[in-house]
Amino acid sequence: MPNPGAPAAHHPLFIALIAASLSMLAPFTIDTYLPSFPAIAADLGASHVQMQQTMGLYLAAFALTTLIYGPLSDTFGRRPVIIGALALYVAGSIGAALTASIDGLLFWRVVQGLSAGAGVVVGRAMVRDVFSGHHAQRVLSQAMLIFAVAPAIAPMIGGVLQDWSGWRSVFWFLALLGLGVLALIAWRAPETLAKEGRHSIHPAKVAAAYAMALRHGRFMGLVLAFAFNFGAFFIYIAAAPTLLYEHLHLGTNDFWMQFVPMVGGLMLGSYTMSRLAGRITPRRGIGIGYVLMIGASLCNVLQALLLPPAPVNVLAPLVLYAFAVSFSMPNLTVLALDCFPRNRGMAAAVQSFLQVGFNALVAGLLVPLLAHHVWAMALGMLGLACAGLVVWGWQERQTPNI
Repeated sequence: MPNPGAPAAHHPLFIALIAASLSMLAPFTIDTYLPSFPAIAADLGASHVQMQQTMGLYLAAFALTTLIYGPLSDTFGRRPVIIGALALYVAGSIGAALTASIDGLLFWRVVQGLSAGAGVVVGRAMVRDVFSGHHAQRVLSQAMLIFAVAPAIAPMIGGVLQDWSGWRSVFWFLALLGLGVLALIAWRAPETLAKEGRHSIHPAKVAAAYAMALRHGRFMGLVLAFAFNFGAFFIYIAAAPTLLYEHLHLGTNDFWMQFVPMVGGLMLGSYTMSRLAGRITPRRGIGIGYVLMIGASLCNVLQALLLPPAPVNVLAPLVLYAFAVSFSMPNLTVLALDCFPRNRGMAAAVQSFLQVGFNALVAGLLVPLLAHHVWAMALGMLGLACAGLVVWGWQERQTPNI
């Protein structure tokens, strides 16, 4: 049901579409340029490490600025914050398309990261502004379902653009995508945060709010579990060029073979959760998700150790893991944001910061260590999934009656 005191009711699917459109920029900015890694490195004289930094620095900037966008949107409203961020994103994408050096590309990737973080934070906060209970659970699942299209089509679009017009066309595409989302938000997106629900942006109050979140055991357990779960999946996103080119011996236009099945799993998990919203509790949904995540991770380790690298062997466990992680994500999000019903922007910011910051560590530190061996990536996925389960179990013991 709509939250009491929220602005006039909005159609759930439209709010889900807006939240998904805002969140889509992140996977598009990561996945669309993956097929261009070799071409960018050759054109700009970049090393393997520098190319990995184009992702790691983007994610680090993305993570840091989520901590800013949350309080800003709690103070000034959702619309003006996201409109300003989208304008900056368009500028960063144009800069990346025109750059003449790897240092320039690194700089403009940071600019993209500084702006793209607003979409995830504001999108989640908008859903919780308007909807509560299992309605929020369902709308977040619908948003995830729409959002999941992005990682499936982004590398395919990137491969086509790379073959058609080179790597710079990828960043021109991202600029146009950002402009399209900006037009949608400016034209139709409602302001979901009522004026009486806004808070001061005084630095002391913002710092106190973040300190309160960091001391909240249940909240931190939920967001860390979320980060570990998705980080396990993100290993295979960040390592996609190595996995496809070196281990599976596929080409530029073959990224669909990895991303379409994985995203199919994400979409099926989100759809299933949206259908079950209101019939099972969030805690039960998370429990089911962990059973499937650990099972998929164990299957992945076994295939990596016993079978030669092949698309079917490698991807089948990833599809099951994708289903499981998307099945549990809306539940973790709802429970986390409900810890701070009057500071949802701040709560969404901390959640996004930890998730994306951890993804940056995965891309910058774990993937260079693990990507050279299929079995190492599989063990990395299992380790992070187990870490998420441990954290989830710990916070459940801290709050057994919630």
